[in-house]
Amino acid sequence: MTSPAQTSGDRDELTAVITAAVTELVRHWRRLSTAQDALLSSLERLRRGTGSTTRIRPLILRFQQEVGEFDRLARAVAERWAAQDLPVIYRDGALRALRQAGADLTLFRWTSDHQAALTALTASFYVDLIGRIQEAVRRAQAFARAAQDAAREVTLGRNQAGLDSARLTAEHSLSTIVYRNDARHPVQAWATSALTYQGAVTANHAAINTGSLELEAAWFECVDGPDCGFTNHADTDHASGTIRSADDAAAYPIAHHGCIRSWIPRPGLNGQRGLVSGDPL
Repeated sequence: MTSPAQTSGDRDELTAVITAAVTELVRHWRRLSTAQDALLSSLERLRRGTGSTTRIRPLILRFQQEVGEFDRLARAVAERWAAQDLPVIYRDGALRALRQAGADLTLFRWTSDHQAALTALTASFYVDLIGRIQEAVRRAQAFARAAQDAAREVTLGRNQAGLDSARLTAEHSLSTIVYRNDARHPVQAWATSALTYQGAVTANHAAINTGSLELEAAWFECVDGPDCGFTNHADTDHASGTIRSADDAAAYPIAHHGCIRSWIPRPGLNGQRGLVSGDPL
C-alpha cells in the first residue's frame, strides 16, 4: 500500500505541474494589462491640435500587436497543457492508483480505453481555456475602440476634461476574468482554480479508469477532507473513508473546485456481499 509520504509526493508533483502552467498563463495575461496602461498613458499626453488625431492610430495599432502576441502565447500554453501536461497528470494518476492498491505499476498501458478517456477530458478542458482567451481578446478589442473614441473626443476639443483613464480601466479591466454571474476575479485566482480543477479531475478519472480496467475493481475508497460531502461540499453524505461503486466514483471524481479528493481501488472487495455505495470502509 502507499505510504503517506508517497501520497504527499504525488500531490506535490501534481501541484508543481499546475503551478508551472498557471505561472506562465498569468505572465502572458499580464501583457494585456501592461499594454492597457501603456496605451492610456500615451493617450493622456495627447492634446487638442493639428496632428493630434492622427497620432492615435499608431498607438492603437501598437496595443493591438500586444493583444495578438498575448493571443499567440496564451494559446500555446493551453495547447501544451492539453497535449503534454494533462497526459502526464493522467498517467501519474493511474500509477498512483496502482501503488495505492499495491499492484504492479507495469499494468498501466496507454490502451485505447485510456486514450479515449483522456481525449474526451482534454478536448473539453482545452475548449474552456481557449474560450477564456478569446473572451480576453474580445474585451481588449472593445477597450481599444473605447479608448480610441475617447481620445478623439479630447483631441477634437469635444471633451475639455481630458481622457478619463480610470473609467476606461474600470469598464474594461483586462487583469480580471468575468464569470457568468458578472463577478470579476483576478486572473491569478481564475487560472489557479481552473487548472487545479482540471488537473484533479484528470488524475482522479485516471485512477478510477485504471482501477476498473486494469484491476477490475468494482469498489473504490474515497479519500477526502473530513467535512466534504460526496456530490458537493455541503452534502451531508460525507465522502472520506467511504466505499463507492465505480459508477458513483466516476460520476463525482471531485465534489467542487479546490477539492482534495482522491480514489483508491479496492479490488479485494469484489464479490463481497452486502456492500452499499456510501458505506464506511
